[in-house]
Amino acid sequence: MTISQGLSRRNFILGSTAGGALLASGAGAQTVPAPINDVTGGATFRWIDSGDQKAVFFKKLFAEYAAARDVNIVYDPLPWNEIARVIPLGVRNETAPDVFVLPRNTSLADAVAQGWLQPYDDFIPDIETWKAGFPTGAFLPGINVFDGKTYGLPFTSNKRYSTHLLYNKDYMEAAGFDPAETPLTQSEFREAARKITEAGKGRYFGFILGGSQLNRWQDAVRNMGRMAGASAGGDSPLDADIDLRTGDYVFDSDEYIAAVELLIAMNDDGSFFPGLMNLNAPQARAYVPQGAAGMILQGPWNIPGWEAGHPEFDFGVASGPVPDQGPTGKLTISQAGAVPNTISLWAGSDNGAIAGEIFHYLGTLEGQVAWGTVVGAGDPPIMPEAIERAEFSPRSRFILNHFNEAIRVGPNPIVRNADLAKVISSFTAPDIGFARTVQGLVSGEMTGVAKEMKALKDRYNAALDAAFDKARTEGAQVDRADLVFPNWDPDVDFAAADY
Repeated sequence: MTISQGLSRRNFILGSTAGGALLASGAGAQTVPAPINDVTGGATFRWIDSGDQKAVFFKKLFAEYAAARDVNIVYDPLPWNEIARVIPLGVRNETAPDVFVLPRNTSLADAVAQGWLQPYDDFIPDIETWKAGFPTGAFLPGINVFDGKTYGLPFTSNKRYSTHLLYNKDYMEAAGFDPAETPLTQSEFREAARKITEAGKGRYFGFILGGSQLNRWQDAVRNMGRMAGASAGGDSPLDADIDLRTGDYVFDSDEYIAAVELLIAMNDDGSFFPGLMNLNAPQARAYVPQGAAGMILQGPWNIPGWEAGHPEFDFGVASGPVPDQGPTGKLTISQAGAVPNTISLWAGSDNGAIAGEIFHYLGTLEGQVAWGTVVGAGDPPIMPEAIERAEFSPRSRFILNHFNEAIRVGPNPIVRNADLAKVISSFTAPDIGFARTVQGLVSGEMTGVAKEMKALKDRYNAALDAAFDKARTEGAQVDRADLVFPNWDPDVDFAAADY
């Protein structure tokens, strides 16, 4: 097995194996997924995802599988910015990897409609029995099932959020706070960042974020706003940032505006790590265990990585910032798996048999427990029994317990009207979207928070109306009233009987 890092754009276009981890026969064989297909020996199979702790699991699994099945596996874990470039380019040039995660701005419905993907039903024997082993709602028409065929594997739970607090315990203690015991309010979050920066005297700073990775801005505002009481749905075009009790966008809510203004104030305080706007998420998080930044709002995937790579680093994990006054709102997720981790089979792949064996293993209790033990709370397995059986560190257990308290399942409009899948595939986000607007306001490129957030709402309403209009011209029986669930209580799980 040979491993090299970094996938160049040119080599990706050429379909080269350079830049990835080439995992070939000859690696030490251990327990691997049981053969369920006829796999051609000597085949080269390529896989791209967003890495992090996932890469630790997949590098080992792929090495063992490659040895057992006499194949070569090229594994490339890439930042989301790079995924957004190379996947569409690879599909267009017919050099895409066999399996990949979709760019963050591309829905599974879009990818299927555009012919990017093929179903994998033919590569998992008795697939309906296998799918029945997943939690209810893991496979849904219009989400990952289209025309009766299965696209996209939801193998990790979406009961997590990507903006909880990770912090240097020494710096935080010196600042006078204990977030694990008492979550920081938004004002305390700002104060802690300021105090840590002052104590650092230019050697370290209070807060860091991957500012060049646009989704980090919208995620931070979205989750602070929702925890402050601006209840909204999950992360598809049909529910993200929409209060499903009314069907209205919440971009211009007091809570979202306050979250943007908080980030602007922290920047004005000088609490941001210098050059933050030029960092992607992996670069930003790397500075925290080095002692260069005291806090980051990111996800639980950092926990196992830091514990393994920086065992001497004493860090804490806690809730994201909560409101200064009033109750903390619940975060809402939709049924099904974690969207960013959903893996798909490229339409041009001739290696469906290999993909099917790996997908099948990831959807068994054995594979789920193995996944959970290695990846930890960062991307917990989708099967609850696997979470119970997997081995987690105390920090991982702490944050999983927090997720159980902080997150509830909300309505999924497609469950009530499957025709809404056509709306998703027709939706095109505004050129200046949520993430870009927040980044522009914090950087000072745009001014007037309330004005810009109202304009953002207007742009999204126009885009959503256009998507509904297009879907109706294609025969869909849909209306924006389909997004309204007046019986939704954001503080409790929305059950099947509630539809």
